[in-house]
Amino acid sequence: MSYRIDAGSADCYEGTSCLVNKFGIRDEDKLAEVEAAITFAKATELEVSPLPGRFDFEHYRAIHRYLFAEIYTWAGEIRTVDISKKGTRFVPAVQIPTLAEQCFSRLERLGYLRGLPRGAFVKSVTDFYSVTNMLHPFREGNGRAQRVFITQLVRNAGYDMRFSEIDTDELMIATIQSANGVTDRLEQLLDACIH
Repeated sequence: MSYRIDAGSADCYEGTSCLVNKFGIRDEDKLAEVEAAITFAKATELEVSPLPGRFDFEHYRAIHRYLFAEIYTWAGEIRTVDISKKGTRFVPAVQIPTLAEQCFSRLERLGYLRGLPRGAFVKSVTDFYSVTNMLHPFREGNGRAQRVFITQLVRNAGYDMRFSEIDTDELMIATIQSANGVTDRLEQLLDACIH
């Protein structure tokens, strides 16, 4: 979790930084364990039976909802607070709808990346990853929803992708670099796991 928020303890139990959840868990470490178990199972289900959709923002939100609905009442809903993590300030909450529309409209204009030669394909996936990372539309669970969505997108375009082949620490560093406009390392990591 470890997000910093600008609105005090919005969406958290009073006096804590633990998100209000359907289990009533008030310990962040315990909540993280429960989240990890549930979302791993849900993501595994989506590997076998991908969620249908048009690869638009509603599809993205539906994936988040599927992964987190057992945990949070706001699963799939756009966050209402500004957040940052490890020095990266994500898109302000009020700008998410407009920027999401631009991001997903661009994806549609690109034909959902179908038919691109591999080099252009990897660059486009890297760009989409970087933009959706900065968008960070949800209060929690952005990376997990993002990886499921992008995996489905890549497979729909005729490639395969396995995020499990990327070292999570390296991905985090590359993601932080991409937030600052340097996407070389992220592109290398994604290229290595796209088949």
